[in-house]
Amino acid sequence: MSTFRPVRYRRRGPDLDRSGGFVAMAGLACVLFLDVASVRFLPWWVVTLLLVLWVVLMLLGTAWFTPRPRRAVALPVVGVLAWLAAVGLVLVL
Repeated sequence: MSTFRPVRYRRRGPDLDRSGGFVAMAGLACVLFLDVASVRFLPWWVVTLLLVLWVVLMLLGTAWFTPRPRRAVALPVVGVLAWLAAVGLVLVL
């Protein structure tokens, strides 16, 4: 005699081991638009520094795409925080 057991489905979160690299690259593309659009209200040298930082983040993102996709997700966050800091400092000064 068999007893019926209902199947319990676990709620699954995002699988960053599979999609983390893609999320990071999409986020870095958004950060690039923020950095380039900032040329309208930030000095040229601040925008240049932001673009240099973006290149470094992009290189890290491509290096971490497959081996460390969970870490790569943090890279766009770093880019946005740097942009916010630059905008805040320039507007205050």
